[in-house]
Amino acid sequence: MSSKYKYVAEYEINASVKMIYPYLSTATGLAEWFAEEVRTLKDKSLDIIWDGQSHPAKLVSARTNSHAKYNFSPQNETDEADPSYLEFKLSHSELTDTAFLKVIDYSEMDNPKDLHELWENLIYNLRELLGAGHEE
Repeated sequence: MSSKYKYVAEYEINASVKMIYPYLSTATGLAEWFAEEVRTLKDKSLDIIWDGQSHPAKLVSARTNSHAKYNFSPQNETDEADPSYLEFKLSHSELTDTAFLKVIDYSEMDNPKDLHELWENLIYNLRELLGAGHEE
């Protein structure tokens, strides 16, 4: 039986939530920074391609400029009872006038170091797309 790991991280992005949200909530937006390819399927779910592997996911919850949550289709019985999901939450800081993107990645990838590296690279790509620079 495989156990899952919940990776949670928050990233500051120097862009408005209105600019960021489409990159989190649409197949086109996700394809630009998050995966090799993202296709919309007939039932409106997404087929997210990483390393040539298909990962069907459904947008189960979304609020414009606030959050988007995807549940991945179960790959086996264990998954059926405890589905993997990915959630993006956006918030805005009035003080610094920047956006914060909270990533919640619940999956079978259980190496925190690898996940941290993966997300650092993904967020780097997203910042590049948004022209949001690197304050770190």
